[in-house]
Amino acid sequence: MSSISAADVKRLREATSAGMMECKKALEETGGDFDKAVEALRISGAAKAAKRGAERTTSNGIVSSHGNALIELLCETDFVAKSEDFLTLANQLSAAADANQVADSQALLACELSSGETAESAISHIAGVIGEKVELGRVSVLEAPVALYLHKRASDLPPQVGVLVAYQGDEAAARGIAMQIAAMRPLFLSRADVPEETVENERRIAAETAKEEGKPEAAMPKIVEGRVNGYYKDVVLLEQPSVTDNKKSVSQVLADAGTTITGFARFEPGQ
Repeated sequence: MSSISAADVKRLREATSAGMMECKKALEETGGDFDKAVEALRISGAAKAAKRGAERTTSNGIVSSHGNALIELLCETDFVAKSEDFLTLANQLSAAADANQVADSQALLACELSSGETAESAISHIAGVIGEKVELGRVSVLEAPVALYLHKRASDLPPQVGVLVAYQGDEAAARGIAMQIAAMRPLFLSRADVPEETVENERRIAAETAKEEGKPEAAMPKIVEGRVNGYYKDVVLLEQPSVTDNKKSVSQVLADAGTTITGFARFEPGQ
């Protein structure tokens, strides 16, 4: 049997994103033949990915945008998230979402990528190669024009927070709001978008909390409304304090810029 060097293992790991011990074993089993080792890892990796799929979580991954589409591609580890093949696949997926204008993950899985295979097949293929669970996460397509902001959580990783904003007006102002969304994580664009049952639940919690605190009964309505308004400031984009001018709300900043936000999407793997 030929001697397996650390350099051989490193090269195979970089090519397949498989684990170090798996790469060493594959090389030993194939007598050091690199191409056969890659093939062996693909075969064993596909079986492992299928077997582990149900119990493993895809809490890592990256975001990718093309045109007016934003997608999230999920995996288990940041080692895979920063691999070239994973990044290429994410870019192909966002390009397909844009080309086909599909805002649904199931619909995107059926689309053909630039490689000629379907998105579902490409994801299955890469999962088999690396032996790690890979999933298509959320997909969004907004009406153009859009502003994009991608944020890196670590300098050695691709963007893992993506915000897409549909707007009318000033592009620079819209991109500033995309950065606001990345940092402050609003759930809704306006009060009208908050489900009534959510608002009623917040009122109930505010009333029960005030009662536990021994607040006067006569002051209850004002206290409850004040706390519900505080909830709106946390989760509604237009009512949040601006990160660039905390004396103004986002809606005031937008009004000053003559800009309207018509929709947004914020994706962050694991969130």
